Amino acid sequence: MSKLDFLNNEIQALKEQGLFINIRTIESAVGAWIQVDGKRVLNLCTNNYLGFANHPKLKEAAKKAIDEYGVGPAAVRSIAGTQTLHRQLERKLAAFKGVEDTISVQSGLLANQAVIPTITTADDVIFSDELNHASIIDGTRLSKAKVVRYKHNDVADLEAKIKSEPAARNRLIITDGVFSMDGDVAPMKEIVEVAEKYNALTMADDAHGEGVLGRAGRGIADHFGLHGRVDIEIGTLSKAFGVVGGYIAGKKAIVDFLRQRARPFLFSSAVTPADIAACIAAVDILAESGELVEKLWANTKYFKDKMKALGFDLGQSVTPITPVMIGDTEKARALSQKLFENNVFAMAIGFPTVPKGKERLRIMISATHSTEDLDFAVKAFEKVGKEVEVI
Repeated sequence: MSKLDFLNNEIQALKEQGLFINIRTIESAVGAWIQVDGKRVLNLCTNNYLGFANHPKLKEAAKKAIDEYGVGPAAVRSIAGTQTLHRQLERKLAAFKGVEDTISVQSGLLANQAVIPTITTADDVIFSDELNHASIIDGTRLSKAKVVRYKHNDVADLEAKIKSEPAARNRLIITDGVFSMDGDVAPMKEIVEVAEKYNALTMADDAHGEGVLGRAGRGIADHFGLHGRVDIEIGTLSKAFGVVGGYIAGKKAIVDFLRQRARPFLFSSAVTPADIAACIAAVDILAESGELVEKLWANTKYFKDKMKALGFDLGQSVTPITPVMIGDTEKARALSQKLFENNVFAMAIGFPTVPKGKERLRIMISATHSTEDLDFAVKAFEKVGKEVEVI
C-alpha cells in the first residue's frame, strides 16, 4: 500500500462525484477574447472588470519600473524590500479610498490573514457573515479570538449575536462588501450603525467592490457614504486593478500596528516593482475618470436584461458578478462544456465553492466587452441552455 493511497482515493472520489476541477490554460493576454487550450473564446470568467489586465498604460508602467528598479526587491518589506514604488502606491491608494493610511501586501488573501489574527486576541470576539470569503475564514482560524457566525446579510441576527457576547474585550465585525459567488452587497450602512452602537470595529473585504462600486470604483464605503466609519477595508489588486497584490486601508493606528506585527508583511518578500508600478497606473486612471466603471455597469445591465428575458435565473446579484443558477452539478458542467464548444468561456462552479444544490456558472462582465460580444454570449446561452434543458 502506497503512503499516498489516501490522496489517490480522495481524488478518485472527487472525479466520481463530478467535483474534480479540470484547470484550463490561458495562452494569451487577458481581454474580452482569449486563447484557452488552443481555442479562441469569449472570456466570461476572469475578474478583469475594467480591462486593466492588458491595458497599455499599465504595461508601459511595468516595463519602465523594471528598467529603473529591476525585477524584484529580494527582501521582505520590513528589512530591505520597501521601495519608493511601494510607498507611492500606498499613498495613492489612501487618497483614492479616502482613508488615513494603507499598507500593501502580496495578495488579497494575505491581507485578511495579515489583519485578523494580528489585531485580535483570545479576549476578543469576531462576528463573521456566514457567506464570507474563504480567506476571511482562514484568517479567523489563525486568530485566537472566539468566532461567531451570523446569518448572511442579517443585521438583526448580527445585533443579537453581539448582545450575547457582553464579556468580549473587543468586538470585530467582518463582512465581504460584494459577495463573490452571488454578487449581492452587504448592508454596510446598517452594519456600521450596529458597530457604533456596541463600540465594535468594522472590517469589509472590498475585493469585488473596488473598481466597481462608488465614485470611479472607490468601493463600498464610498458607495454608502461611510468614509471614516468603516475601520478596515481589505482590497485586492488582482481583480479590477488587473495585476496582483492586496492592501489594507483604514485608520492610521491600525496600519501602523500591522507594519510592526502582521506576519505576511514581515515574513514574505515584497511585491515586484513591475506589479506595483502597474497598480499605480491603474489607480491613476481611476482617479482621473470613472468612464470605465460606467461602461462596466452599462454592459452589466445589458447582459442581465437579455439573460433574464430568456428565462435564466440570475440569483440575487446586484453587481457585475452574474451567477447563472443551475442547481445541478452535471447540468452545470454540461452547460459550461457546450458553451466552450460554442466559443464562450464560462466555468461551472460547484461544491465546496458553493453549497450543494447551488451549482452555477459565474459570469464576470467587463468594460472590455462590446455589445456584439454580449450578444454573441446571449445567443450561445440560448442555444446551449435549450440543449441542456436549463431554460
